[in-house]
Amino acid sequence: MALILPWALQAAGVDFYLSVVSRMVVFAIAATSLNLLIGYGGMISLGHAAFFGLGAYSTGILLSEGVQSASLHLLVIVVVAGVMALLIGAISLRTRGVYFIMITLAFAQMLFYLANSVKGYGGDEGLTVKVRSLLPGGMSLHDPTTFYYVALALLAGVLFFLHRFTGSRFGRAVQALRDDEVRAEALGLPTFACKLLIFVVAGVVCGIAGGLSVNLQGYVSPNVLYWTQSATLMVMVILGGVGTLWGGVLGAVALLLLQEVLSAYTPYFEFWMGWVLLAVVLFARNGLAGMSASLAQWRARL
Repeated sequence: MALILPWALQAAGVDFYLSVVSRMVVFAIAATSLNLLIGYGGMISLGHAAFFGLGAYSTGILLSEGVQSASLHLLVIVVVAGVMALLIGAISLRTRGVYFIMITLAFAQMLFYLANSVKGYGGDEGLTVKVRSLLPGGMSLHDPTTFYYVALALLAGVLFFLHRFTGSRFGRAVQALRDDEVRAEALGLPTFACKLLIFVVAGVVCGIAGGLSVNLQGYVSPNVLYWTQSATLMVMVILGGVGTLWGGVLGAVALLLLQEVLSAYTPYFEFWMGWVLLAVVLFARNGLAGMSASLAQWRARL
């Protein structure tokens, strides 16, 4: 269904909704990266938007300087987001609990204020780009259909990686230290190194999502680094299902779809979205993914 969506929307005469769906795919990648950090690594970060913003600004600055190579953009995102994730993780992971949450938040806020102060690239007004990344072969991400398929391919790659990760020895080791870090360390697992590697991978994947967002919107502002962006990603993970393969995807689609529908009827859509999240927390502890699994088991019994 996802593969034929552009043609289905075009046939229905509503192809302008493709940008909305593409936005869901971009945030599904970002939410899945946070799900890797929270659901599998047990690291609750309120500064994950820092990497989304780093990827967005890296791409936006390169485009504003006339550099359109998508391969170069990807390389820069991996280096910038990876190095920053390594530095932030090396410091933050020496703490636990609420201290870890606050340190990751502090780093994201520092980057937010830094982006505000760099007037050469928009400052607090943001940076508008008129061109888009060019893929090998000359295809531009300015084309909505091309962008959709590139984003969808990247999401599929991230989900495949997460699926293989959960069944691997390393994945089981990470989940073991999530459940009981003291016991995992006593068994000889290099807990700090494992957590740091997951932190870096999650940061890089989120940075790639940020780079895609610039190509989708043609604009990046310091708001992508603000703590509310991290909170939005966390809401997506909780809504979709923490520690589930499809949790980030379901959460991103559900939250953005709710925003689109409710905002058409009321300017206070955040109020009603709050009630939806509260209902999920109270009655569907494993999120939409857990609810779907429960319904499938119920149908199988019938």
